[in-house]
Amino acid sequence: MKKRLTQSEEFEIMKLVLDKFLWLGFGIQSFGLYKMLTVSINEGLYYFVAGIVVLFLFLWIIVKEYEVMK
Repeated sequence: MKKRLTQSEEFEIMKLVLDKFLWLGFGIQSFGLYKMLTVSINEGLYYFVAGIVVLFLFLWIIVKEYEVMK
């Protein structure tokens, strides 16, 4: 028999997972900015765009999971 989570428990677990997405996206963008300033703009731009993609994935997951009900 499977144990069911309450809505608040599910939300707390979701916050932990999504927090990792935020840190990962921010870290990739920071590394890209560092590469832009030290190596070359083109090489850093690839990392920066990858960070943006991760953050848009984060946004998509939030909108998909928690729709605003009117």
